[in-house]
Amino acid sequence: MTYLLHYAPDNASLIIRLALEEMDLPYRTVLVDRRTEAQRSAAYLALNPNGLIPVLETPAGPLFETGAILLWLGEAHPGTLAPLPSSTSRADFLKWLFFLSNTLHPALRMLFYTVKYAGPDVAHQAAVKTQMHTEVLRLLALLEEAVAGPYLLGAEPSAADLYLCCMLRWLRLYPKDQTAWFDLATFPKLMALATALEARPATHAAQKAEGLGPTPFTAPGYPTPLEGSAT
Repeated sequence: MTYLLHYAPDNASLIIRLALEEMDLPYRTVLVDRRTEAQRSAAYLALNPNGLIPVLETPAGPLFETGAILLWLGEAHPGTLAPLPSSTSRADFLKWLFFLSNTLHPALRMLFYTVKYAGPDVAHQAAVKTQMHTEVLRLLALLEEAVAGPYLLGAEPSAADLYLCCMLRWLRLYPKDQTAWFDLATFPKLMALATALEARPATHAAQKAEGLGPTPFTAPGYPTPLEGSAT
């Protein structure tokens, strides 16, 4: 079957696009236009009642939640971007995938959408941002220590690497004009991981499709997509 990816440029759907490209799976994309808040439309909410991007339409029905989609793809196409259940690296894959999904990604959301969590008080927002800077750096230090090299689990990339590198990208870009606190170079293993992933054909395909520029993970610039908007 041909998968159907509901996406917006440089959103979490980028992670799923990278996975589909890495796995060489047939797929088509449907733009979710954030400028018109299409993610709040009745048609989209029927696919994902949370109104978040992405959704992947599969033979099992529409899937949402980035980590769940990655895990489902890894099980539907074994031996690609997820270690097999019998593999000694399976446990490490699962714990870091859920760490990215349940711990690092929510921390980024609190940083990017602070007003949703801190409320309208400007001083409270500033305090939350400062706290999340500290927390994100702590989480990245744990990942830095865990990298087996060149990728998180060793010689080959997994879905966890795709997830991680997209978040490293966003930390350098968002919120706009508020990213001076983050320097990927202070994490040499993560920098090497991002550099390795940039060289892969799947990344090149995503760069072209979403206008990500020549160094989307190590020195990212704002996207210039052919359609839609990242924000």
